[in-house]
Amino acid sequence: MSQVLPIEITEEVKQSFINYAMSTIVDRALPDVRDGLKPVQRRILYAAQQEGLIPTRKHSKSAGIVGEVMKKYHPHGDAAIYDTLARLAQPWNQRYPLIDGQGNFGSIDGDPPAAQRYTEARLSSIGYEMLRDIDKETVNFYPNYDGTTEQPEVLPAAIPNLLVNGSTGIAVGMATSIPPHNLSEVIDALVALIDQPGLSLDEIMKLLPGPDFPTGARLSRKGIREAYASGRGSLKVRAKVRNEDKNGRAMLVFTEIPYQVNKADLIAQIAGLAKNKVIEEIAALRDESDRQGMRIAVELKRGANPQVVLNKLYKHSRLQASFTVNLLAIVNGEPKVLSLPELLRHYLNHRREVVYRRTQYELSEAKKRAHVLEGLLIALDHIDEVIALIRGSADANEARTGLIARFALSDIQAQAILDMRLQRLVGLEREKLQEEYRELQETIAYLSAILQDEKRLWGVVKEELLEIKNKYGDARRTQLTEFEEGFNPEDLIEDEPMVITLTSQGFLKRTPLEAYRAQGRGGVGAQAGKTKEEDEAVQVFVASMHDDLLFFTNRGRVYREKVFELPEASRQARGTHVVSMLPLIEGEEVAALLGVRSLSEAGYFVFATRQGLIKRTEIQEYQNLSSAGLIAINLLENDALIGVGIAQDGEQIMLATAYGQAIRFDLEDVRATGRASQGVTGIRFKDEGDQVVSLVILPKGYEGEVLAVGTKGYGKRTSVAEYPVQGRGGQGVITFKTTEKVGKLAALMRVAGDEDLLVLSRRGIAIRTKVGSISLYGRPTSGVKIMNLAEDDEVVSAFVIKPQD
Repeated sequence: MSQVLPIEITEEVKQSFINYAMSTIVDRALPDVRDGLKPVQRRILYAAQQEGLIPTRKHSKSAGIVGEVMKKYHPHGDAAIYDTLARLAQPWNQRYPLIDGQGNFGSIDGDPPAAQRYTEARLSSIGYEMLRDIDKETVNFYPNYDGTTEQPEVLPAAIPNLLVNGSTGIAVGMATSIPPHNLSEVIDALVALIDQPGLSLDEIMKLLPGPDFPTGARLSRKGIREAYASGRGSLKVRAKVRNEDKNGRAMLVFTEIPYQVNKADLIAQIAGLAKNKVIEEIAALRDESDRQGMRIAVELKRGANPQVVLNKLYKHSRLQASFTVNLLAIVNGEPKVLSLPELLRHYLNHRREVVYRRTQYELSEAKKRAHVLEGLLIALDHIDEVIALIRGSADANEARTGLIARFALSDIQAQAILDMRLQRLVGLEREKLQEEYRELQETIAYLSAILQDEKRLWGVVKEELLEIKNKYGDARRTQLTEFEEGFNPEDLIEDEPMVITLTSQGFLKRTPLEAYRAQGRGGVGAQAGKTKEEDEAVQVFVASMHDDLLFFTNRGRVYREKVFELPEASRQARGTHVVSMLPLIEGEEVAALLGVRSLSEAGYFVFATRQGLIKRTEIQEYQNLSSAGLIAINLLENDALIGVGIAQDGEQIMLATAYGQAIRFDLEDVRATGRASQGVTGIRFKDEGDQVVSLVILPKGYEGEVLAVGTKGYGKRTSVAEYPVQGRGGQGVITFKTTEKVGKLAALMRVAGDEDLLVLSRRGIAIRTKVGSISLYGRPTSGVKIMNLAEDDEVVSAFVIKPQD
């Protein structure tokens, strides 16, 4: 009668789960550090070898291998065994496939292998190396699940499989993820460690710089060392791309994709990005892969920037993927996270043990054979006596006993003499035996020396590793490179020129420069923005999308925004009020705008005020500019900024006033001061009511021209040579003849002659025209008509657009 025992269910569940977890960890999901194989993989390779499916034999049905594995070694489902077999044969999953498959073993598109009854397999050449010398007592064996046969605890593994093919597996509470590596590089590192056991990780990485994926692609160096040092990390892998052109359109062609990324899913993902307008620049997408290799073609719309589209694809699709590194393996029956040097040393120790045990086995076999040969040679030396003794014996036992007694032989030697064929008696056969015995003596001496000398033992390990390298080593596929893991917003935005417009009431917008098409001199312009009756445009200039836009206010503060973060609007739109973008206080208004590429560059910000003050401060003093802003200049109560520029040592400054006066002086005349200063006098006004309207920076040794534009649409170019260099604080000289017809001076700017001029009126009309079409005149003139204006309209701003924009 069975007895019922009361058991605490929580204790039973805990113990049962621990047993299950350890079984999964040790016997199923994690690889052994020595041969890099999980139990099912090891059993497949061993079964294939036992079946005689070696590289020199023909392929055999996969179903036969699966059946053999399931019958003798792995009592689990055949589907799981076949999936593992197929993976060992897939060149996009295995850097060096251990199984040589024939038939449909799936594809990188995620297609499953054909049924096991349709495919055939055998060990690949490099897979066969995993089992080299397994019959020489090099590894331990243990009984299979039903005790009918034995299976290896580990394979001899003549190749460092754990590193060259990598491994992935999920156990209970832990997972392994070891990337594949290049065989030649791994062996170089192993050989170096044999020669210099104390090598540091950095020295090892000179020989083994990083993973080498079967699918190639590009791998960022960032994170590799950390992963190798700690055993954990994350690596970024990008698809390899080349730029092509088709019918005038740019095309991105991807020839290698990240490891373990499904190509069909990737293409579907890119198609979804185009369909959902995440990446609007894609015109067509095709998979042009064939037997020659992978080829994913992404055709772009006309005018699209390939680099920007590429950055978007890397950001939003698996063309850039992460590979998690977790160097976890079974060491002496326990799971451990290892560093790269530890992984290499564990493998070397395994190979040392394999070579040592093989040498012991071969030495033992050589001694056994030598012992037999010694007996045979004794018999040949006394052949007549041996024959007489055997003929005179009643049976084999009596003959054996007689031989042992007469010649002092062992049982084995006596039996060998009895088993000897008569043809051994001929002279040639005797010489063969003597030659074999001499060779055996040399072999025994050689093997004994190896066992007695640790250095010679490691020399054999090294020699065999180099043999494997010479036989199977190949070139690296994955390119190690430098690229940022993440993306700055500007990486995803084309660096194109934009027109920035600010109105007197603080409405700001950016508009693509191409919206302002060039017109001939004297045109009427085009509507550049809807303004209220009391609103007017006060500033217009061109900046690149990646520039920082600096906002200088009437309170003397400066704020920063990226140009691409500004609201984009059409020519006709008003834009967005700056209050919604900047933390302005009550009464604070934007007085000047400046586009800069960097606040860490050398040089000075030069400030000019309406009342004629000038100030210069080093750009780097504004490096810590945050969203809260910084003090840029102290302004007098009745003064305002009219312009800010960037200047370098040795350059010159020009200030121009509304009444047509201009002064030219050296930058050194203005002492450099800190941010919270108000500056010094740059120009004194000749007439009451005059004010500064323009600041011009002249490069060192400049001999070009300046362009003056009046409020009534007149303008002219004038040689800078006509402006004498004066001391700071004078009244200057005339630069534009002001009359009721031509109005006052609206702007003065430096020109080379090959630029475009963008002029904006108070009512929001803009015209873009060629600077070269504007005539060259002397200083005391008004020039020619640039823009036709309505009677109640006038020019408020003008800006030069460089040819590269």
